[in-house]
Amino acid sequence: MAKEKGNISINTENIFPIIKKWLYSEKDIFIRELVSNAADAISKLNKLAAMGETTLDDDYKFKITVSVNKEAGTIKVIDNGIGMTGDEVKKYINQIAFSGAKDFIEKYKDKTDDQQIIGHFGLGFYSSFMVAKKVKIDTLSYVEGAQAVSWVSDGNTEFEMEPSDKTDVGSVITLYLADDSMEFVDHYKMSEVLRKYFAFLPYELYLVDENEKPDDKKEEKDKKEEDKKPEPLNNVNPLWKKNPKDCTEEEYKAFYREVFMDFQEPLFWIHLNMEYPFRMQGIIYFPRLKHEFETMEGKIKLYYNQVFVADNIKEVIPEFLLMLKGMLDCPDLPLNVSRSFLQNEGYVQMISKHITKKVADKLTLLYKKENDNYIKYWADIHPFVKYGCIRENNFYERVKDIIIFKTTNDAYVSLSEYLENNKEKHENTVYYVSDVKQQAQYINMFKENDMEAVILNTMIDSHFISFLESQNSGVKFLGIDSDVTANLKDDSKDEDEKEVKKIAEKLEKLFKDGLDNQELKVQVEKLKSESTPAMIILSEQSKRMQDMSRMFGGQDMSHMFPKEETLVLNRNNKLVKALVESIGNKENDDKRKLMVKQIYDLALLSHKPLEPEAMTAFVQRSIELMEKMI
Repeated sequence: MAKEKGNISINTENIFPIIKKWLYSEKDIFIRELVSNAADAISKLNKLAAMGETTLDDDYKFKITVSVNKEAGTIKVIDNGIGMTGDEVKKYINQIAFSGAKDFIEKYKDKTDDQQIIGHFGLGFYSSFMVAKKVKIDTLSYVEGAQAVSWVSDGNTEFEMEPSDKTDVGSVITLYLADDSMEFVDHYKMSEVLRKYFAFLPYELYLVDENEKPDDKKEEKDKKEEDKKPEPLNNVNPLWKKNPKDCTEEEYKAFYREVFMDFQEPLFWIHLNMEYPFRMQGIIYFPRLKHEFETMEGKIKLYYNQVFVADNIKEVIPEFLLMLKGMLDCPDLPLNVSRSFLQNEGYVQMISKHITKKVADKLTLLYKKENDNYIKYWADIHPFVKYGCIRENNFYERVKDIIIFKTTNDAYVSLSEYLENNKEKHENTVYYVSDVKQQAQYINMFKENDMEAVILNTMIDSHFISFLESQNSGVKFLGIDSDVTANLKDDSKDEDEKEVKKIAEKLEKLFKDGLDNQELKVQVEKLKSESTPAMIILSEQSKRMQDMSRMFGGQDMSHMFPKEETLVLNRNNKLVKALVESIGNKENDDKRKLMVKQIYDLALLSHKPLEPEAMTAFVQRSIELMEKMI
């Protein structure tokens, strides 16, 4: 073949600036494209050999080598795949074939959104001009009698093509790097990039530093060490390629550590393996999750034929699953996935729905077959489950019967079980605790009356109970400190109603005057528990508004949603009775004022921490009261 010069047929002079500026979002994508092309070339040769179209030596070993040369400023991508003939080089390299090329370039030449161009056409090889001032191809086709070809271009539309002295089948792509891309000839940098994209490439991948000097001490090493073969950078058989039945628990855990460098063991995992209606393999791990879903950071890695594409692609992976960790290999997705492609492609939604279903099925199986483990895991996974229910109605419908709640009696129950257990005491009402320690007084009162509440003490719970109320008609969630349930009241009717009303009015005036707060809401009740003098209740609406306020970064929204706190006085309590009896006795005014403030602060303390000034006053007042007892 004679030396040939020509112009790359692309119908536009703007293609290379577009490649460099708009084609890819990350500069290191060029190595992903070139190595992926090399893997494709090997796959094609392997398939031809399997079909009997060509014969390979018994010891023929497929591999890809990337070599860097800092001194020369070059990168080589070498494969022993199918190679190309001169005609194929002309067809695939000299002619950038894509439909409506001219119109497409015109449409996008002034755009700056990376995602608009990705996935529209196959320009993988030309991504090399993102970093190279010149690119050379040396290739020899597997076809018997084929002549090796050399092709070179300096980044314009001109090229030179001539015979090559290459003698082995395959291709060598040599990149002569531009000055602003020299970081890629660094051995460490290139190793990092290759591991990022090709940790699980199906063919062995090697990195060679052409400038590496021989070890001076090498002669002192034994012959076995000298003859030690280099290790590939990748694992050609990732765990997701194995049949789930053949995988051990330790293998799953080891693979998790390998991929995510997380030495905290995952709780459990889901192994995905399907062929129809789309191909997908992968493993999704459930790590130990934080209780606040806003701070959760998962990582679902998406692969294309074992080549890394991206992390956390929301169109493919349901949003709530992004809190988890895992990897999905979807060969039916293109390597360069555009946002428009993902949004419009029907089977992308099918993938998302299938993943949601598999996760729900796994949780259901755990609930039914390994209930003890499910309960053990619940503390870690419940934020994820609740968030998933809120975000994905299909997920909620599949898991609604296995959502469990821890009660103040240390039991775990579903919503339906709680409602059934308590229907005689408070039908269709779910009482909940948001702070076990702070609300201990209220919990004790419930226990004394053979009642129980569920514990909902994470930030997502305020959203979740509203969601459950919307999904379960007639069901209402109430904070344990939001109301005095009838079950806590002494319902004896042997008292004069007028006298009861008179006592209530006296106590209300006493506390309003004693606390110098005429806006204070006071409620007088006769409670079964005589030990509690008073308690604070906060309306459920106010409670939820406060929770909402915390969700907005702790902003003070009190001006929008004033607190609806009520002081509940227990006229069955000895202290409250003594106060009523002392009313009118001026000699006890000082003592009575002390008691009013003390009872009020004690009620507040059972509800929430006191402000610093109030706490100081409470301590001093406690000392004063004790001194009066001496």
